[in-house]
Amino acid sequence: MYSPKISKEEINQLPVVSFPGEIVLVDKPEMVAPAIDELRKNLVVGIDTETKPSFKSGTSNKVSLLQLSELERCFLFRLNLIDFPQELQDFLNDENIKKVGLSLHDDFRLLNKRQNFHPANFVDIQNIAKSYGIMELSLQKIYAIIFGKKISKAQRLSDWEKPQLTEKQLRYAATDAWASLQIYLQLMNEPQLTPKQIEKLVQENTPHKQPETSENAETTNSDLKPDAHSEKLS
Repeated sequence: MYSPKISKEEINQLPVVSFPGEIVLVDKPEMVAPAIDELRKNLVVGIDTETKPSFKSGTSNKVSLLQLSELERCFLFRLNLIDFPQELQDFLNDENIKKVGLSLHDDFRLLNKRQNFHPANFVDIQNIAKSYGIMELSLQKIYAIIFGKKISKAQRLSDWEKPQLTEKQLRYAATDAWASLQIYLQLMNEPQLTPKQIEKLVQENTPHKQPETSENAETTNSDLKPDAHSEKLS
């Protein structure tokens, strides 16, 4: 069984991994259909998105990049240049091809800012990891637990709409989609925990609050009074 948790310190000791395969950058409308034709040859692909960061409170940008990965090849669709073409929407709506990612609700919410669509046959790694004894939710931590390697997040807040994406950006974007696919395929070869085992695991890894003593309760109820500072804050 996998370790349920891993610390940042433990992750930082691991060797760094990045997507080792071919990257296909789709940045012109006429490139979309051939890319989708290739992707349709798969039964399952990894998916992820990148969005140009917004540093203004309450504002967010549309998805800049959509990544769809096979094990040895990753297609990067520059939506800020080609928008959200119908062929790509149809692929995401296809019930015959499984798409695997992490925190997909957020990806779909942002993709719907470009065009309302109805994604089908998706698996969110966050929803299945617990069944295999993993209590973490981040892609980096889940990957580290399963494969003993670190996914670098150094490019996460870079500009995904710059005219030319750097090699580091391309490799980073491909790695996240590829990693989700790797995780899914590996977990499908592992036995799932029973409901009782999962319940025990949750209990063992859920922090518990210290019960309040009667002495503390008395102090809270009778002795504490708001001072001038707390009155200003309230």
